[in-house]
Amino acid sequence: MNGFRHMADGSSVCLLEHVQDTLLNAPGTEVLVGTDSHNRSDRTIYTTTVVLRYKSNGAHVIYKKERRTRITDLFTRLWGEVERSIEVARCLEQGQVKVHRIDLDLNSDPRYGSHVLYNAAVGYVRSFGYEARTKPDLLVASWAANVLCNGYGRMHETPTGLSPRQG
Repeated sequence: MNGFRHMADGSSVCLLEHVQDTLLNAPGTEVLVGTDSHNRSDRTIYTTTVVLRYKSNGAHVIYKKERRTRITDLFTRLWGEVERSIEVARCLEQGQVKVHRIDLDLNSDPRYGSHVLYNAAVGYVRSFGYEARTKPDLLVASWAANVLCNGYGRMHETPTGLSPRQG
């Protein structure tokens, strides 16, 4: 799968090779996948992340950013996030990489708009054999996607339970 970059410096990486090398050098690393999207002007920007969370401490992130014609329908835009996460997870799985979890930027609370596809999305992710995690849980991969979607280095919301220094 093409188009992935390091979060730290923006350099290009081959998704499967990079993840396999990391797992070889750091056994026990968890692989987390997540996607976020935002509408800007006449475009929808999707950012999909793979977070490699080390067993002992720390993590690093690789990501892919896509720009599409603006999607105004919330369900369609959020379903695009789910599809992108599944696509990346399946690509990794074909390379014998175990994906530990897919973080979905959806809320289990019906008061929020993203709840409209909560049951369908969680069921879809589980149908592929992946664990799905949603809000209000801590979502490392979708949080990283949100940071990157908003533009690296900008102010962003820190997930619950992390201070800005830890995030």
